[in-house]
Amino acid sequence: MSQMSDQEIRSAVLERYRRTATQGGGCCAGPATGCCGPQAQPPSPQDISTALGYSPEDLSAVPEGANLGLGCGNPQAIAQLQPGETVLDLGSGGGFDCFLAARQVGERGRVIGVDMTPEMVALARANAAKTGAANVEFRLGEIEHLPVADHSVDAILSNCVINLAADKLPVYREAYRVLKAGGRLAISDVVATQPLPAELARDLALWSSCAAGALQVTELQNILAQVGFVEIAITVDENSRRFIDQWATGKGLGDYLASARIQARRPLASEVAS
Repeated sequence: MSQMSDQEIRSAVLERYRRTATQGGGCCAGPATGCCGPQAQPPSPQDISTALGYSPEDLSAVPEGANLGLGCGNPQAIAQLQPGETVLDLGSGGGFDCFLAARQVGERGRVIGVDMTPEMVALARANAAKTGAANVEFRLGEIEHLPVADHSVDAILSNCVINLAADKLPVYREAYRVLKAGGRLAISDVVATQPLPAELARDLALWSSCAAGALQVTELQNILAQVGFVEIAITVDENSRRFIDQWATGKGLGDYLASARIQARRPLASEVAS
């Protein structure tokens, strides 16, 4: 990391997701992303999402253009969303997980998507207009500086986005700030099961494809505990390694990285006082 600044990483991420928003989704969206390598036929967003555990009903329930195939898991499967809850999606992209969450929380609930890419926010808002969903909104902002009020959210979702941040600690501090007491994290992201070689860790294309920024499980556990989260559970999906290998053909990413389900809870006031 000594050879790359946080701003260089942020600029590379912005550029990749601007292209994705305007040119279409999937691992290989846009030219020269550095992910996937040469393929005769890249997987479609639908194929990617199906492989990650989304059902055909999920895929048919969202407006066309919402699913960009950028995830590495299915946070919906662990979120246990309830009617009437307020949900926040960190890095909401075209709105795929937001629209699915909106169905679960119902008319009395609310879903907020935050993304730092103006083109993504514009795309998500256009997708929302197609459905007329009144309980979903999309805000432009950084996940390190959330445009969300304190103690206002029941659950936070995120799908392969937090690794795009150069510094993860501010992201989880912000998540903790906006969660209500007892609120929870339901995150899919990539973790490192052993340190990445230096040449991979310094690859900006791998940073912008959610690979090079991965923390080791113990590092992530320490950050969550430092912020104040309890009931921390990080479950590594060993079957994801082959999928991750396809992000950069020939680099052996699956030897170092795997997708994981990251769960934690902000304690109740009584738990903090005890």
